[in-house]
Amino acid sequence: MKKGMLLVSVAAAVMLQAGEAPASPETKSVAMEGVSYIKMLGKELKGELKKHLKQDPTGLQAAYFCSKSAQELTNKVNAKYPEGVRVYRTALKYRNPANKPDATDTKVMEQIEAQMKAGTFKKKPVVVEVNGKERVYVPLIVEKACLKCHGPAEKIGPKVKETIAKHYPQDMATGFTEGSLRGVIVAELPAKKSTN
Repeated sequence: MKKGMLLVSVAAAVMLQAGEAPASPETKSVAMEGVSYIKMLGKELKGELKKHLKQDPTGLQAAYFCSKSAQELTNKVNAKYPEGVRVYRTALKYRNPANKPDATDTKVMEQIEAQMKAGTFKKKPVVVEVNGKERVYVPLIVEKACLKCHGPAEKIGPKVKETIAKHYPQDMATGFTEGSLRGVIVAELPAKKSTN
């Protein structure tokens, strides 16, 4: 029963994102709150990546930063959020095993990919209720700079490949093209108590 309800809520959330159903004021409020937390983490990570790519256009410093400091930076930003709030990154093809998606994450990303394939995708947050919490998903779309570490394997520089292989021997996060779905950033929040 619980699993069926979960799938219904995921489907409803994705329908909402595709513009097939109007968002309730509560859902909009949750989405706005989640996005504000996601932006805090996104700003920190993107700022660091841009800095490292500017210093070293090959992508080697960026790859090294991700392998050594991205998770630490994520934890540091999470410590600033209110109690019960956490933000994390995940992907279907993940690099860091700590970012492995759960069943709900996987379902949402598969729905987003299906929408992208069908041409119905709109880059909007997806809100899903899971185990008494609200999750807000924001898609990460591959940009040109991402390809230095996440593009087709044959186009990634040898030193970048070596760094990735050293830190992530089970890496799956290559073979992407510009405009494809790299993954999602997720804000998990305590569910809002109903006033009814």
